[in-house]
Amino acid sequence: MTKIDMLNREGSSVGEIELNDAIFMNQINVPIMHQAVRVYLASLRRGTHNTKNRAAVAGGGKKPWRQKGTGRASFGSSRNPVWRGGGVVFGPTPRDYSIAMPKKMRRAALLSALSSKLADGDLIVIDELDFEAPKTKEMARILNNIGAANALVVLGEDALNAALSLRNIASVEAVPFDGMNTYNVLYHNKLVITKAALALIEEVYG
Repeated sequence: MTKIDMLNREGSSVGEIELNDAIFMNQINVPIMHQAVRVYLASLRRGTHNTKNRAAVAGGGKKPWRQKGTGRASFGSSRNPVWRGGGVVFGPTPRDYSIAMPKKMRRAALLSALSSKLADGDLIVIDELDFEAPKTKEMARILNNIGAANALVVLGEDALNAALSLRNIASVEAVPFDGMNTYNVLYHNKLVITKAALALIEEVYG
């Protein structure tokens, strides 16, 4: 198993911790990570955009003027797309942007992203982030100590105060151990995992 230093709140090493090679030492597969990111971003799109074509716009039942003899171009309806207030041609309509991706591929993409963080030296394991009450200033100091100003922080169970301490810090996102995805792992510069969260991750993905 691979070993890395585990840090405390002051950014000092308090020993080494073993990482499960089945999670953090996978081959880095860029195409599958790219696909997973596309799937995630597509899932965020609501697809509620809509426009009215000439059939949906109100009015236009009467011919604006007679066909011949006026000297003007002939029109059959004031809802013609050429006219102001007319229908929209080829406008967007509601649609589902979601893209299907098998669970095994999503899992492989996440493990590849975790492995890339370790390979790049951007994985930080901290011994604990327990707070009796939310303290944003103290949390910001800890993140500065460990060099994680822009980070995804993965927390274990019963870490509500830590999550509340993190929520108002810019460029930092806090997620539970089962809330990681390929996008948020890759989006942030650093990946910070508490010792408790690491044990749960290895239990789920190991």
